[in-house]
Amino acid sequence: MSEATDLQRRMFELIRNHDLEGLRALCHSDYTYVGPDGEQKSGADEGVRVAETYVTAFPDLDFEIVASHDCGAATAVMEMTVSGTHQQELEGVPATGKRIREPYCNVIEVRDGKVYRERDYFDNLHLMHQLGVTRMPESTGA
Repeated sequence: MSEATDLQRRMFELIRNHDLEGLRALCHSDYTYVGPDGEQKSGADEGVRVAETYVTAFPDLDFEIVASHDCGAATAVMEMTVSGTHQQELEGVPATGKRIREPYCNVIEVRDGKVYRERDYFDNLHLMHQLGVTRMPESTGA
C-alpha cells in the first residue's frame, strides 16, 4: 500500500471514531476540499466541518470499502458504501430516523505526509430521497 492509501484508510478510521482533532492533524496546511457541488474550499477547518456535519447527523456513520486504488505514492481513490441512521439535523433537514446506504467515492492527494487535496463524490439527490425529503425524477427509459 502507498502512503496515500494508508493515510486515506486512517482518515476514515478517525471519522468513524468521531476523532475530528485526529482528522485535523492529518490535513496539510494548504489543504483544499471539493464536495459534490464542485466548490473548492480551503483550510483544514473545511474538511473537518464536512466530517463533523455527517458524524453528527449520522452518529453510527460507517464506511464499507468496495475498492481501494493506489494511484502512485501521492494519490489514492477509495470507493465505499456509506451507511448510517439520520438521528440529528443534516443541513436543515430535521432528523428522520431513516437509515441510508449511499455509494461514495473519495480521492486524496498527499503532500509532506498529509492530506493536501480531497474530493468527495456522491449523489445528494439520492441521499435526500432516502431521507424522504425529495423524490427521484421519473425514468425516461432512455
